[in-house]
Amino acid sequence: MDDLVSIITPVYNAEKFIQDTIHSVQNQSYQHWEHLLVDDCSSDNSQIIIEELARKDSRIKYFKLDKNWGPAVARNKAIELAQGRYLAFLDADDLWFEFHLKASLDFMKTNSHAFVFASYKRSNENLEFVYSDFAVPERVSYTDILKSNSISCLTAVVDIQILGKKYMPLIRKRQDMGLWLKYLKETQYAYGIRKPHAIYRIRENSLSRNKFKLIKYQWEFYRKVEGLSLFNSLYYLVLWTYFGYKKYKN
Repeated sequence: MDDLVSIITPVYNAEKFIQDTIHSVQNQSYQHWEHLLVDDCSSDNSQIIIEELARKDSRIKYFKLDKNWGPAVARNKAIELAQGRYLAFLDADDLWFEFHLKASLDFMKTNSHAFVFASYKRSNENLEFVYSDFAVPERVSYTDILKSNSISCLTAVVDIQILGKKYMPLIRKRQDMGLWLKYLKETQYAYGIRKPHAIYRIRENSLSRNKFKLIKYQWEFYRKVEGLSLFNSLYYLVLWTYFGYKKYKN
C-alpha cells in the first residue's frame, strides 16, 4: 500500500454532472489515484458516460450494483474495493480544484495527520457562486461533529494505513457523518484546511436543503446509530438545527 489515493464516488442518475466531476479528478496535479465509481442502478446515461471515460483512462473504475440500494451501500462497495493508502470522497455532482489531492496529502504528511478535510465553495447547479463559501474549523472532535457535521463528502481524506478501513452505516441519510464519527473514535481530531478545495453544488430539490425533513433522520441517527440517551439526543439535535440553519442561510 503506497501513496495511492482511492476516490469514492456513488453514482445515481448523474448524467448531467458526472463527466465534469471525473474531469476534475483527472485534472489533479497529484496523479497517483484510482477513481471508484459505483452505480446504484441509474436509469439515465451515467453508465455510458463513465464507461467511455474509463476506456481511455484505466484509473477510472466502474462498478454497478445489482439493484438500487442507496448511497451508503454504493460508497461501502467502493471502500471495500479500494486499493489505496488514502480514501478520498467526491460525490457525482461536485468538483475538485486541481490542487485538492496534493495540498491535502502535503498537509497530512507535514503535520502527521490521519484525517483531514477542507473548506469549499458553494454554487447552484449552473456553477454560479450565489452562496457564500463554507469555511471549515481548524479541527473537529467527535462531539463537534455530533453538533454540526462540518466534514464534507467532497473534501475528506483519510489515511487508512493508520485508521483502517471503516464503512458507512446503512441508513438513508447521515451515512457520511456516521463514518466520520467512527474515525473520530480512533483519532482525537480531524483537521481542517481553510482554503477552499472544491465546489459543492447546492441543488434546490436536495433533501439536505430541507432541515425540517432531515430532523427525523438526525434524531434516529443519534438514538439508533450512536446510541445516545434521550437527553443527549435532544441536546445535540437542538445544536445541529441551529448550526444547520446558520450553514445554509447563505
